[in-house]
Amino acid sequence: MIAPTGRRWSNAQTRPEIAGHRASAPESAVAECSAQMSVDVIISYDGTENDDDALALGGLLARDATRIALAYVRHAPEFDPDREALAQHDAEHRLAHGAAGLGNPEIPQHVILAASTGAGLEELAAAEEASVIVFGSDYRTPPGHAEPPASAQRLLEIGATGIAVAAAGLRADREAKLASIAVLSPDGDDAAQRTADALAARLGSQSVPPGTPAALNVVGSQPGAPAGRIALSGAARSLLDASRGSVLVVPSGRPIQL
Repeated sequence: MIAPTGRRWSNAQTRPEIAGHRASAPESAVAECSAQMSVDVIISYDGTENDDDALALGGLLARDATRIALAYVRHAPEFDPDREALAQHDAEHRLAHGAAGLGNPEIPQHVILAASTGAGLEELAAAEEASVIVFGSDYRTPPGHAEPPASAQRLLEIGATGIAVAAAGLRADREAKLASIAVLSPDGDDAAQRTADALAARLGSQSVPPGTPAALNVVGSQPGAPAGRIALSGAARSLLDASRGSVLVVPSGRPIQL
């Protein structure tokens, strides 16, 4: 089923942009933060309902809440000091709301200034040595399906961090579990299979064939993709367009460890 946007898991090219840093932080602030505590899962969060889906998926993927961080990306500072303070307060309030939703108000919360959301999150993930960045689906995605938002598209082309996209409406099921996992793994690269096996062993999930309804679809990068980078094949994109459930995309040759 194709969402009204027509974008779904398309391979439309996006222009790389330069990442910024956390608001009101010195040039090295993001890197310095990682020295204190690294995390496994970074959730892109802006307080919208679909990002509440991302909260739900991030909580299911992470071993525990202490291994999660939330991030909100602002694209430019305000020139007026009062407006800047208001914008920063709004961003921090959104993140605090998300942390409360996870039941842990003390988890790391990052407000980042970056030219693009994807680039800013990728820089933070590298600094934190995070394994996965989690997104909510595009806001017009039908319930039960996962559609990457525009902010995730660049990372699905050239990213070096695992990308997860929550199925729309996941937030509504407070008892949700990753009870079933389907794997689409290209020949010669077992990174997706090894990722799925490790998750299934930890969570007690059942393995199901690709293309059948699954709580989580784990997808490997296409043959020939640069090591440690994400690149989806046309077959994988077509399968994801028709699939139900959340999605986890694994970099080439690098299993995700959570």
